[in-house]
Amino acid sequence: MLIKIFTARNSNALKLPPGPKKLPLIGNLPQMRRPELPHHHMSGLAKTYGPIYHLRVGELTLVVLTTPDIAEEVLRTHEINFAQKPLSLSTETMMMDKNSSFMYAPYGEYWRQLRKVCVLELLSVKRVRSFQSIREDEMRNLVQFVRSSLGRPLNLTDEISSCLTAIISKAAFGESYKHQEEYLSALKEGIELASGFSIADFFPSIRILRYISGRKWSSVRQRCDKISSRILNDHKRRREVLSIQEVGSAKEDFVDVLPRIQESNELGFHLTDNDIKSVILEFFGGGTDTSSVTAEWAMSELLKNPQVMTKAQAEVREALKGKELAQDLDLQGLKYLKSVIKETLRLHPPTPLVPREATKACKIKGYDIPPKSRVLIHVGAIGKDPNYWKDPERFEPGRFLESSIDFIGMNYHFLPFGSGRRVCPGIAFAMANVELLLALLLYHFDWALPNGQTPEELDMTEDFKATVSRKRDLYVIATPHSLGHD
Repeated sequence: MLIKIFTARNSNALKLPPGPKKLPLIGNLPQMRRPELPHHHMSGLAKTYGPIYHLRVGELTLVVLTTPDIAEEVLRTHEINFAQKPLSLSTETMMMDKNSSFMYAPYGEYWRQLRKVCVLELLSVKRVRSFQSIREDEMRNLVQFVRSSLGRPLNLTDEISSCLTAIISKAAFGESYKHQEEYLSALKEGIELASGFSIADFFPSIRILRYISGRKWSSVRQRCDKISSRILNDHKRRREVLSIQEVGSAKEDFVDVLPRIQESNELGFHLTDNDIKSVILEFFGGGTDTSSVTAEWAMSELLKNPQVMTKAQAEVREALKGKELAQDLDLQGLKYLKSVIKETLRLHPPTPLVPREATKACKIKGYDIPPKSRVLIHVGAIGKDPNYWKDPERFEPGRFLESSIDFIGMNYHFLPFGSGRRVCPGIAFAMANVELLLALLLYHFDWALPNGQTPEELDMTEDFKATVSRKRDLYVIATPHSLGHD
């Protein structure tokens, strides 16, 4: 076991990227001692060691990339070699079966088929549009609740999270499902446990560390598995009760779609119950926090920048004048609002460190990258690179107005959702929720900070868990606007 630690894969014979000095056995483990904000910590190391550097952490080689040109070399030139996502012990333990994961399954035909199911059947533009009534119902409830606050301080963080979580729950489980609160509670506990690094990840050959660290995640996984089995079985029984015609005409949620595909065997391989449960787990795990923190940061930046708020509200109110909330609102013309969201994602990417794993040895910028190296693409630093962005620390949505830059992964200086084969498949679903939510909040209400707080005084401190969120909840005062109506 410990031979791996001593040999360190003959790293002295390689031309590795620069990095800090390493201690015997543990390497750079002191540099990874769970900093409160690891993305800022890694940006600081880049200032010392350059835009590509490496850390030796226990048995692992960790390479950090912080500039667009290096990210492009990894994600485009050597894309196939870095099409693998590394598994942490927490993620592996939470998965029903790592080969059932469309996020973490080994790159290959099986993963491609799973991803195709997710992209074409669950997260396509057509499927996203089919959930429009769910979005509108939940956002109508949000508007009514905010209106009832009557000028009192309102925890907007909680309200945004509750609204978007309800949308995801109903899209996955149906309009009303008795087990969803229990499932979400277990999943939230698992996400919090999985945040950050575990010592067992750095010494994978020491089995006792894996056993000790894995016990706490195993109990959460068993809870999620038990609940998701009940959910899946209930949906299957419902399909058995309905006639073939009724099944075809019924409004399908995500858990309906997957058993249908399982029964048809149209993939060329059998979709197992574990596959289905893993897809649902990842849909929730990847979709709940990311959308919520994006909407929350957008509202924070608008409150911090009143001139931007005024401009965004003017556009929304002009475009939606006279519209009813329940209508299928056309948001395509809201160019400035979309620019606000892009600028929010540039400054506050929900997951600023995008992981990849090298399947074989290669060279990046003339440096050797050993096989099995963990590569972190620092999209947070990339989005603030002064060589690509003017005044990179400033919140300026106007920079996107006359720009073709988008977040689908083709612009390597703007990668909030990753790029290439492993780009986030849920972009359309997330943006549909965030755009409509922000549009309605800006349309129906004027916004201020409580207790006479000025925009300059708004605390924008970050917290790093599964995503980068606000450290303190966002409290606001909402005043109904005269144009607003239910």
